[in-house]
Amino acid sequence: MSEAGTQLSPAQPAPDKSAAPRLTGPQLELFAQDFFAAIEPSQRPATPPQPLFKAPPALPRFVLPTPPPPLDGTPLRRLQLGAHNLEYALRRSTRRSIGFMIDDDGLRVTAPRRVTLPEIENAIRAKQRWILTKLHERGERRAQREVKAPLAWVDGAQLPYLGEDITLRLKDATRSHCVFDAEARVLEVGVVAGLAEWQLKERVKRWFQAEAKRLFVERLDLYAARLGVTYQACALSAAGSRWGSCTVQGNIRLNWRLVHYPLALVDYVVAHELAHIREMNHSARFWAVVASVYPDYDDAKAALRRRSQEMPVLFTD
Repeated sequence: MSEAGTQLSPAQPAPDKSAAPRLTGPQLELFAQDFFAAIEPSQRPATPPQPLFKAPPALPRFVLPTPPPPLDGTPLRRLQLGAHNLEYALRRSTRRSIGFMIDDDGLRVTAPRRVTLPEIENAIRAKQRWILTKLHERGERRAQREVKAPLAWVDGAQLPYLGEDITLRLKDATRSHCVFDAEARVLEVGVVAGLAEWQLKERVKRWFQAEAKRLFVERLDLYAARLGVTYQACALSAAGSRWGSCTVQGNIRLNWRLVHYPLALVDYVVAHELAHIREMNHSARFWAVVASVYPDYDDAKAALRRRSQEMPVLFTD
C-alpha cells in the first residue's frame, strides 16, 4: 500500500465503477452515530402540529339586541350560542326556506310552517358566525350614532335634504308655517310666541315626511314602469335601520328618513323593493331584476351604509 492509495494485486478483479462506493471504517462509524441519533427521541419540546386552515378570531362578548315581540303576541325565543344568549323573533310564513333578517333591533327569523323548531335552531347554529358578526356590527354602528351630538335647532342650522344641506330660517310669526324655497335652499319656519323646541322639531319632521311621500310616489311610478310591475300602495315607515319592505300583495313601505339621502340612493331602495314584486327573495334572479334598472346597486348599498353612519342626529324618536 502506498500513500497515494491502495495497490491492487493482479489476482484481484477490477472494481465495478457503477457499483455504490464502499464506506470506510470511520465513515461507517459516523453514519451509525447519525442514524441512532435520528431514531432517538428528541429532548426538545415537540412543536404542535399547525392546522391547515386557521379558525377566524373569536368575537368579543357583547350585549345582543333584543327585538320587539311579534305583533301576533308570540313570545321571543332564546338560544344559547357559545357565550351569547340570543333572543330572536320567529314568524311562520308560506316561504319555502328559513330566512334571517338582522337590523338594529336584533334577529328576526321567518320559517315555513312545516319546519320544526329544532330544525330552525340548527339553521341558526349553522349560521351563528354570520349572525353574531352582523349583530356586533349593528351594535357598533348604533353606538356610534348615539355618541353623535344632536343638531342644534337654531336659526341657520343645516338640515340634510336629498344629499345636500338646506338652511333652517326661524321667523317670528303670528301663525306657524313651513315654506321651502328650492332655489335658495332655505326652509323657513314661522315661530309663534311660546313655541317649544320639540314642537319646532315636530313641525320640521312633518315637512320632511310630506316631502318623502311625494318623492317616493314619484320614483315608485317611474321605476315600476321600467320594471313592468304594479304596486298596490305606498306607506311611510320609521324603522330604526330598515329602509324598505314589500309584501306579496305589492304593498311597499319606505323609510321616510331616506329623504335626507341623495336621490340616487332613494332610487336604489325604490328599485330594490319593486324588484320584490317579481322575486320575493334575495336570490341571483332577484339581483338580476334590480340590475336591469339599477346596475350600480352594490355601490349604492355601500354608500347607503356609509352615509347612515355619517348622518347627523336630527330626531331621536
